[in-house]
Parts: sequence; C-alpha cells; structure tokens
Amino acid sequence: MGEQPLKEIGADASLLLVDDDEPFLKRLARAMEKRGFQVETADSVATGTAIATTRPPAYAVVDLRLGDGNGLDVVERIRERRADSKIVVLTGYGAIATAVAAVKIGATDYLSKPADANDVTAALLAPEDGMPPPPVNPMSADRVRWEHIQRVYELCDRNVSETARRLNMHRRTLQRILAKRSPK
Repeated sequence: MGEQPLKEIGADASLLLVDDDEPFLKRLARAMEKRGFQVETADSVATGTAIATTRPPAYAVVDLRLGDGNGLDVVERIRERRADSKIVVLTGYGAIATAVAAVKIGATDYLSKPADANDVTAALLAPEDGMPPPPVNPMSADRVRWEHIQRVYELCDRNVSETARRLNMHRRTLQRILAKRSPK
C-alpha cells in the first residue's frame, strides 16, 4: 500500500482552529504553528464566523459541536468566502450522518476526536485526488470504546444511570467499566 506524499502548505498558510475545548485548542494551535501554519483560534461559532467573514483562511479545523451552536455554520461561512479553503471537521461523535452533512456543506475531511496534530496535518495537506495516509498509531478498538463511554459519561454530568440508559447498557456493567483503568 503506497502512501501518497502530502502537499506543501503553500504561500498562504493561514489556519483557523475553532473548538470550545480550550486545552485541546491551545495544544493543537502550538503544534500546527510548529508545522508552519499561521494559526488563528476561535472558541465559539460567533468568533469563528466573524474571523471567517473578515479573514477567510486557506485551512480550517472546526469542531462540530460548540457551546453556542453548530460548527457547520462556520464551515458554510468559510466556503462562501473562500472556495479553495481546505476544511477539516472534528467531532467527538463519529456518526456517518454528520460526516455526510459536513462534506455536503463543504468540508474536505472529517476526523473523530481525539485527533492529534499529525492526523490534522495529514487531512489538511492530503492530495485532492487521494485520501490521507492511515494514522501511524491508531487507538485500539477497546480504547475507542472506552473514550466514547467516558465522553457520554461526562456529557451526562457523570450520572451513571443516565449514561447507561443513553448507551443502552446495564448500569452495573457501566459501573464496572468506569471503575477500570483506560485500555492501551
């Protein structure tokens, strides 16, 4: 399986990062700056839309769910202002329906969290006619399952009964999973 080389960033290295997870946003911004991008960050749909309107970036990474709305609104605004922009949508929920919606609106790729700077760079700089290379160290299936359970648990304000109901699993089973350490 031959890996395709990534494109060069190009003359315009502007990158807009939109995510309401502040530690993740800062970490990703630093990592992308080290890779040669000129990073601008936003933590809401309102801020991201404002930046996309005044300074549409060549590249963008937008979280799907933000505190004040849907990240697809930012994707739409970028696409209106700059048709050649490469946009990657990030989400904690890897649902096919949202991936299709993101691509229809104008995203060039879709990544599930937790994605690192290498995954994001590969998606942004992938050739138009190909797919990005597979991740070097993908998470194990057990780890992906554990991450999903932890995310739903946090979204349910750490309520075990509500989390179990939403995940369609028995409460005691969920309690046993939560009591264990994360898998590798």
